[in-house]
Amino acid sequence: MSGNSWSRAEIAERLAQDIPDGAYMNLGIGLPTLVSNYLPSDREIILHTENGMLGMGPEAAAGHIDPDLVNAGKIPVTELPGASYFHHGDSFGMMRGGHLDVCVLGAFQVSQTGDLANWSTGAPDAIPAVGGAMDLAIGAKSVYVMMELASKSGASKLVDVCTYPVTGIGCVTRLYTDRAIFDLGPDGATVIELVGDTTVDELRELTGLALSTSLASLKGAS
Repeated sequence: MSGNSWSRAEIAERLAQDIPDGAYMNLGIGLPTLVSNYLPSDREIILHTENGMLGMGPEAAAGHIDPDLVNAGKIPVTELPGASYFHHGDSFGMMRGGHLDVCVLGAFQVSQTGDLANWSTGAPDAIPAVGGAMDLAIGAKSVYVMMELASKSGASKLVDVCTYPVTGIGCVTRLYTDRAIFDLGPDGATVIELVGDTTVDELRELTGLALSTSLASLKGAS
């Protein structure tokens, strides 16, 4: 950890601790793929990838890459004992049919009530890349998002209302960021864990949101 923020790897490691034993989980393209490297070894967590695989393991190390074994983001991966392969259509049926316990997605913006915007910034030159995000957002029982809390310009990516095209409405259960972890819902965002010496008041200033807290001992809570 650097100062009051987690690295991307540390966000992934922290999120991995919250995945329950026996869960069927999908990891979105990009940052969420890091989670596979930190899953607890004492839990059976079955990874699904939308291009047609159950039982995916961690990313493949150099020298042990099978070019035919990749995840949906074209990253070389490994397989665990008992892994299975199936048609792309069957894979999306699993996603849309409510058969996944958890999915982890990245985002451009997340609203305090759990709306997700992660497929386009709406810029004229942006390349839309929704992939299976819409299917995961409405199909998984729990939707976790991991991202840096602030954009490169310093603006909060946790917002009151999404200004980017929305992927799903009220679908995000929990948000993991480099500064704090939030539960999201109809009543807004609740801070459940702080990183380093970050305070709730600092988060309120950054996000412009009221932000409630589930722990009275959190610094800066009022």
